[in-house]
Amino acid sequence: MLAAALRALEAEGVQVVRAAPVLLSDPVGPSIRRYANSAAVVETRLAPPAMLALAKRIERAFGRRPGGRRWTARVLDLDLVLWSGGPFAAPDLTIPHPLFRQRAFVLAPAAAIAPDWRDPVTGFTVRQLHARLTRPRAGHR
Repeated sequence: MLAAALRALEAEGVQVVRAAPVLLSDPVGPSIRRYANSAAVVETRLAPPAMLALAKRIERAFGRRPGGRRWTARVLDLDLVLWSGGPFAAPDLTIPHPLFRQRAFVLAPAAAIAPDWRDPVTGFTVRQLHARLTRPRAGHR
């Protein structure tokens, strides 16, 4: 499914520069199934709102339906996490993705393909964000 989604992006003129291996993760929220996650670095002339519209069209083409309960299983979920233009805000889109720093299932694949990409808000690299999120913490005594 993820490879087919990348091919769909390429068919629309988006160049996939690099794609991460697929990682399985536990769900966030009430879903009971595991998820396949990946990340891709892409090049496009599309501005973020146009890229989001393309991502939503591809999701619908793969069978995703708008609406429904939040955090439930879905066929495909394409997110714009980072952008080379720095922070971006519009009514239906915020880049960097507001929760990406808290999600290992986003940071692990992103660190595999773009470890030195910097979060324009914190200044940390993707590798550093992943390490901070996943490092073992001392237990309370």
